[in-house]
Amino acid sequence: MPAHTPQSPETAPTKALIYCRVSSSKQATEFHGLDSQEARCRSHALHMGYEVEAVFPDDVSGAGDFMRRPGMVALLSYLDAQPDRKNYVVIFDDLKRFARDTEFHIKLRKAFRMRGAQIECLNFRLEDTPEGKFIETILAAQGELEREQNSRQVVQKMKARVMAGYWCFSPPKGYRYKKVAGHGKLLVRKEPLASIIKETLEAFACGRLESVAEVKRFLESQPAYPRDHRGEVHFERVAELLNRMLYAGYIEVPKWGMSFIPAKHEPLVSLATWQRVQERLKGPPKAPVRKDLNEDFPLRGFVCCASCNQPMTACWSKGRTKHYAYYLCDTRDCPDRRKSVRKEIIEGEFETLLASLKPSAHLFHAIYEMLRDQWNDRLARSEEMARAVAGELQRVEVKVRQLVDRVMGASTSALAEAYEARLRELHEHKAALSEKAASIGKPQATFAETYRTAFAFIANPCNLWHSPRLEDRRAVLRLVFAERLAYQRGSGYRTAQTALIFKMLGDKNMQMEEVVEPRG
Repeated sequence: MPAHTPQSPETAPTKALIYCRVSSSKQATEFHGLDSQEARCRSHALHMGYEVEAVFPDDVSGAGDFMRRPGMVALLSYLDAQPDRKNYVVIFDDLKRFARDTEFHIKLRKAFRMRGAQIECLNFRLEDTPEGKFIETILAAQGELEREQNSRQVVQKMKARVMAGYWCFSPPKGYRYKKVAGHGKLLVRKEPLASIIKETLEAFACGRLESVAEVKRFLESQPAYPRDHRGEVHFERVAELLNRMLYAGYIEVPKWGMSFIPAKHEPLVSLATWQRVQERLKGPPKAPVRKDLNEDFPLRGFVCCASCNQPMTACWSKGRTKHYAYYLCDTRDCPDRRKSVRKEIIEGEFETLLASLKPSAHLFHAIYEMLRDQWNDRLARSEEMARAVAGELQRVEVKVRQLVDRVMGASTSALAEAYEARLRELHEHKAALSEKAASIGKPQATFAETYRTAFAFIANPCNLWHSPRLEDRRAVLRLVFAERLAYQRGSGYRTAQTALIFKMLGDKNMQMEEVVEPRG
């Protein structure tokens, strides 16, 4: 036990406060670092005749700053609350547990001195002599050096891990770490979050979810998706999800200047899907979906009043014995203002209109066979397409090498940044071409499996309209109709402008010809 300078009875401390610290919670739980430090400090207090009044543990490093350690902040606050602080001595195990930063070591010593508390270290004799202060400062500087060297080694190992294609930070939503032979800790899918995120990204990429607000509401409708204390998914978390390249199987760490590194883990979506998401995010903003949309009125905001061409609203009206649902126009100066139409009438006529778009079985089968022939023809020409993609890939690689040379010889920082931005775009294009080259001629599923959902929808849009999910019914409106529907009270819907596929299937000339085989 280290010797300490004897003190007079008037200034001798009688109460002890113990401070223990480890760098991580794992050291505290698995290696019992805090328990061993506390035991040594209690033994010292017993030997010196001190009464241990409180113990203040920390399981964070604080990066050298003692004010970022909750335990140290609590210790200083405890001393501030005592009427007679001169009777306290603070005991800690090692000088490195005190502060591993020269500047903060000196500040912390001053903080205790201002509070009148004495400090004692088990592995170092603290002296107020010039020689003692010099040695103490040197040891504090040594602790700072070790901390910074450890930090540098950790960053170097993490960079090497990232370059090898492994994510080495906290797993994002939809993934978890699992020890895999030959890989160490590898990201694997975490269900059901992985499937929810996959559906979200694909739905936003194809336009089924038009805006970030719709993505937010879709995620909030999923019981398994995590929310904040108010039961909401914050817009920042939504933007973070839509921008994560990790879901496409590529790693990006901007603070280290790393991007488009092929990852070893299984992606949730393809790079092409992720790129479509980015294009939609950078495109013109979409008007957010009305917050008053609900399952009661799926046509609200999509059906327009034929008299003023403004979207109709909807509401519940209370009768004598029950409530009644209505659609109505609420536009000022409209001749049909506040003239309501019962919900069952306007939605019933809509279902009749939707059912009329169902193609005949013969025409649908003919279209199906035509598209399957094109699918097979595309597979047959896969070698030619592979050569074309390989040629484009070689041209991109040449451009990359040329840009690297230009970056190295750039005369100004602005020019170098412009070259680096262009280089990033080429790397993204190169990654997309590589993914395309690997998938040419190797479809992930058969023609029937790939287009099963699409053909089922085209064959009968009413099936999706009867879905219990509001998102599905709103998707029907966007996929079937090219613009809003105009409704005239008393006469029904005006002529609807349908999407191209339904317009083609509903073309009378095409139906009469029934897709006749060409001559010769």
